[in-house]
Amino acid sequence: MRMGLATALLLCPLACSVPAAAQSKVNIEQNFADSLTALPKEELAVAGGFYVPAYSSVAMSQGKLRVDFSVTLSVHNASETQPLVVKRIAYFDTAGKQVESYLKAPVALKPLATVSIFIPTDDVRGGTGANFLVDWAAASEIAEPAVEALMVGGVANAHYAFISQGRPTRTAGKN
Repeated sequence: MRMGLATALLLCPLACSVPAAAQSKVNIEQNFADSLTALPKEELAVAGGFYVPAYSSVAMSQGKLRVDFSVTLSVHNASETQPLVVKRIAYFDTAGKQVESYLKAPVALKPLATVSIFIPTDDVRGGTGANFLVDWAAASEIAEPAVEALMVGGVANAHYAFISQGRPTRTAGKN
């Protein structure tokens, strides 16, 4: 019994550690320096954006159980020859409120390079309807980037992983 109490006292500081929301921000420029290149000197002639659904929490068991997931957003430059400028990566919660912005300034990805954002399982600020907006541009015609979120989590002995593909943000309406 004393051993169990001693173990609980030792682990208590871990349970009370700094929450994910207060942890330091992702530094794309530093963490992905090998994937980046100089911004193009030419005017950015083409641009686009993606909406990426992300599920940091999912209701299960008739809504009686909430399972939390880690989320990895990846932005892939699908061009073999041109840099892709990433202008914005922003994370929003279920209510549409911005939770986090991951770029201080635009960055350029080398051809076929990738940058990622990781949200740990214990960061549930996004909720069941979390999403990302990713804005990009290029100096000339370019292959559209691949943008997707990978969610990984589990409960008891069951583990789940699934991908949510980004959807281009285009205005829908009459022609």
